Amino acid sequence: MKPDWLNDPVKLPDQTCASLASARQGQLTKPAGSLGRLEELAIRLSALQGAEYPSIEKIHITVFAADHGVAAAGVSAFPQEVTVQMVANFSAGGAAISVLAKHNEAHLEVVDVGTLREPGDLPGVISQRAGAGTANLQVEDAMRVEQLTIALNAGRAAVLRAKERGADLFIGGDMGIGNTTPAAALGCVLLNADPGQLAGPGTGLDSEGVAHKAKVLREALSRYDNLNNQPLEALRCLGGFEIAALVGAYISCAQLGIPALVDGYITTAAALVAVREQPEIRDWLLFSHQSAEPGHQAMLKSLDANPLLSLGMRLGEGSGAAVAIPLLKAACELHNNMATFADAGVTES
Repeated sequence: MKPDWLNDPVKLPDQTCASLASARQGQLTKPAGSLGRLEELAIRLSALQGAEYPSIEKIHITVFAADHGVAAAGVSAFPQEVTVQMVANFSAGGAAISVLAKHNEAHLEVVDVGTLREPGDLPGVISQRAGAGTANLQVEDAMRVEQLTIALNAGRAAVLRAKERGADLFIGGDMGIGNTTPAAALGCVLLNADPGQLAGPGTGLDSEGVAHKAKVLREALSRYDNLNNQPLEALRCLGGFEIAALVGAYISCAQLGIPALVDGYITTAAALVAVREQPEIRDWLLFSHQSAEPGHQAMLKSLDANPLLSLGMRLGEGSGAAVAIPLLKAACELHNNMATFADAGVTES
């Protein structure tokens, strides 16, 4: 049974503010279009924030952590206990996203949606567990309906916290050893793609490991028919708790009117599920970077997404999105603070 809030309407971008922002861009002391995508970003953020002068000042980052039963199938180069160890590392400030959040003066929290072992009471870590990891999707459904609901609600709760803090940007991150396998499984179903196209190295598999991952995916997918038009059922059968939480977060961002900056492969898989469930939320998603994972490009193409960066990153955690934050800030600063031709006494073309 789906949570009732999934049926809440999605907020519409403010086209009046978009028009005002577009007109201002045409008055700034530069040739039209000369700032490229930075101009587009400013106009887009104006529409999403309902403000002629957009800003990126209060950034909320939530990293969702969970384990995956499919790790038992040997689809990751790292052991499963790394997930909970990394939760402790996030809390201690030693992870990449911890450093980037501090650098960008962003609020960072971690939500344990279902690590194999509970991390205990750690600063900045919230427990909203759907279970001790998902079941092994190679041989059975990844989660039960009630577990899916808990995970979706965890994403909703994170966005509600962001709203309470007055956030003008939400970033979702992921941590879960083996989670490129459920991400690829969801991509295969929703894009009608072969596992050989979407299976990638993840945390560092060699070619033999990638071939094995594709085999595991084929065995998992062989148990299901007609999931293509059932995105939440595909999520339940093949996803992960942290991916489900991200789905809940992205839908909630669109409902509550908070722009979401999507990170890499795992978060884009969640975005794909969310958009297939509610297509109108696509307007609220900005895409930060193109991951080195081979399946990411196919997902981005399906979402008509043109990411801001391509740095060969494949870490997850929300790190790629955090690296892109300065671009959004620059777009706002230029839009808000450049002089117009009239202000500067500069002759227009």
